[in-house]
Amino acid sequence: MQNIRLDISTIDLHQKAAEQLIAFAKTETVFLFDAPMGAGKTTFIKSLSTYLGVKDSMSSPTYGIVNEYHTTSVLKIFHFDLYRLNRSEELFDLGFEEYISGKDYVFIEWPKLAMTFISSYILVKIEVDNNNRYLCAEIIK
Repeated sequence: MQNIRLDISTIDLHQKAAEQLIAFAKTETVFLFDAPMGAGKTTFIKSLSTYLGVKDSMSSPTYGIVNEYHTTSVLKIFHFDLYRLNRSEELFDLGFEEYISGKDYVFIEWPKLAMTFISSYILVKIEVDNNNRYLCAEIIK
């Protein structure tokens, strides 16, 4: 099992952690973020997207379910927030299979309903310990 643990306790540490996470992921482009409410999932995804070349203003896709961002390369980033979904069938209505089958980056918050549709991904957990935050990632195949 391959895993990594990175300190993301301050915003200043995010850019280095984003660089390390992308290097760790190698060719994996689907990232599932599993962390409690308020742990910093969206904040880190913004830092990760900035590292990957997103120049657009970013926001949480809570109400729109998915946001699309263009990067300085040909790749896109799709940022999902599945918190409001109740059934995995709702993913089909979004065309979820197309998003995860491409070469673009896909970041998914609250991924429980999506996990059965994805065979290979980076599982990202954010641990909060005495006001410190640690990003723990594992490659799942």
